[in-house]
Amino acid sequence: MMLDKIALTGRVLGVLLYAPPQSKECQPLLASLADPQWLVEWPYEGGEQAAALIAEGLSGEHAESLEEAYQRLFVGPYALPAPPWGSVYLDRESVLFGDSTLRLRQWLRVNTIEAQREQNEPEDHIGTLLMMAAWLAEEKQHKMISGLLAQHLLPWAPRYLELLEQHAGHPFYQGVAQLAQITLAGWAAECPTPVATLELYF
Repeated sequence: MMLDKIALTGRVLGVLLYAPPQSKECQPLLASLADPQWLVEWPYEGGEQAAALIAEGLSGEHAESLEEAYQRLFVGPYALPAPPWGSVYLDRESVLFGDSTLRLRQWLRVNTIEAQREQNEPEDHIGTLLMMAAWLAEEKQHKMISGLLAQHLLPWAPRYLELLEQHAGHPFYQGVAQLAQITLAGWAAECPTPVATLELYF
C-alpha cells in the first residue's frame, strides 16, 4: 500500500517541482489539478487548503504568471529563495554538488540507478528525488526506497518545502509546497527505516 501511495504522489509532486508549467510533462497534471475532485484520490488527508491554493493559482488571475513564478523560484537569474537541491541544506558551505550530493551519487552507483536529470545538474534536486522514489515504488524496490527516503530526501526536504511555502509568492506553488509537506510527513510515518537526523545549514 505504501508503495502505491509513493508511486502516485511522488510522480505528481516530482513533476510539479521539477518541470516548467508549460512543459509536456506538466500540462496534463495542471489540467487535472484545476478540478478539486483530485483531492478525493490523494492518499494523504489534510490537503483541502493546499487544493484551494492550487486551484486559485491555476485560475490565471494573478499579476505574476505561473511560468514567471516557476522562473523566479526554480531558475533565477536572482538568488533562489528556496534552492531545490539537497546539498544547499546539508553541506556546511550550502553549495551545489556538496558532500551530500557525492554520498547520494555513491548510493546511486551502488544500487545501479541512473538519475534522470538535465545535463550537469546535481542529482539531489527535490523533483528528481521524488520521481526517483515513485519509480522505485513502481518497481517494488522496498529496501532501496527506504534508503533513499531515510538518508537522502526526508532529512532536508521538509526545510526546503517550508521555505518554498514561505517565499512562493504565488498560490499555486504555496499549495504545492503544502501538499508536499503533508505527503512527505505521510511517507516519513510509513518509512520502515528511521529518518536520519542531519544538521541543516540553510
